Amino acid sequence: MQHLPFLSAFSGIGGLDLGLERAGFLGVGAIESDATARDSLATNRPDVRLLEPHEINEVARNLTPRDLGLSERELVLLAAGPPCQPFSKAAQWSSHGGRGMADDRASCLNGLVELVERFLPHALLIENVPGFVQGGRSALPFLKARLGDVNRRSGTRYRLHCRTLNAVDFGVPQRRKRAFILALRDGADFAWPLATHIGCPVRAWDALMGLRLTCPPIARGRFAGLLASVPEGKNYQHFTERGEGPSLFGYRRRYWSFLLKLAKAEPSWTLSASPGPATGPFHWESRPLAPEEMLRLQSFPSAWKVVGLHRDRVRQVGNATPPLVAEVLGRSIASQLFDADFRVEPLTLTIRRAAHVPPPTPPQSVAAPFMAMAGSHAAHPGAGQGPQGRQANR
Repeated sequence: MQHLPFLSAFSGIGGLDLGLERAGFLGVGAIESDATARDSLATNRPDVRLLEPHEINEVARNLTPRDLGLSERELVLLAAGPPCQPFSKAAQWSSHGGRGMADDRASCLNGLVELVERFLPHALLIENVPGFVQGGRSALPFLKARLGDVNRRSGTRYRLHCRTLNAVDFGVPQRRKRAFILALRDGADFAWPLATHIGCPVRAWDALMGLRLTCPPIARGRFAGLLASVPEGKNYQHFTERGEGPSLFGYRRRYWSFLLKLAKAEPSWTLSASPGPATGPFHWESRPLAPEEMLRLQSFPSAWKVVGLHRDRVRQVGNATPPLVAEVLGRSIASQLFDADFRVEPLTLTIRRAAHVPPPTPPQSVAAPFMAMAGSHAAHPGAGQGPQGRQANR
């Protein structure tokens, strides 16, 4: 099959790029503002062309198809994973997050649309959190308006197609819902790929069973000693009046990932880019996940590396697009735009299910210092009441 040129924006450590390349696309350039992520990308793909300046709004002012060895309208795909913090549900708990297009970090979408108008690619693909396309802070009105301007000036017919996909449905060993936007230059419809792993997900054990760590991370913080008492697949709610353990916390008084632990026989919960000391998912060995383990749970090849300090490595992996999902989407785009035929070719990034998964590790008894917390703890009073983060409508 011919190689289909694509330009990558907000490339991170290359999850979206890797999957697209496995689907027959050829990267002609990558735009990434984070220096550590650029180092990681270059470590794994030494031939990658990292475009300068690294900020997309600056790149968009001058970059032309000729700079990338392309003729006008030759670029097949512009693929982008913009910063998710302005649209993230988790960011509602932050005083400077979840503001949608009012967030300064969302201004990078201006540069993205400018690149669309400059290159007029056959397709535009965007990956982000579900809040990017849902609710009052959605980026959809902005994108529809700006692409409408492009259509009027260029005679194109870009039309947005949106779908929220769960990575676990496509063989990624992680429950991870992300929104995808696709716009085709000719205004054509797009058939989203069908889920392949409903009822038979790839599990955490399948991804991690072959990894051997020389120095596994150590749990730290006030509640580190409680992790060993959390059953596999459970979180702090095990220690509430509605759980099976002693009542140490009020029901729904903590965030979902508080003391959240993986289960060998289930997919991972969504990985976080900036976990606190008590933020999971934690390994069933009652410790934080190593970046190498996070990479596998994201469906990266075992040889993929990330560089930097530990927190930087965790952030990079947590922000990445699962490359297996990108490979699936890339095949759908290539087959519908150029009649590429993948019917007899297995996906290259698939993680196979093991024939046997060991039983859960039995939880330990709660240590005495934590038993001092046992007692009656009020449950959260309900949605919109009680302790809560900053509201999006303020």
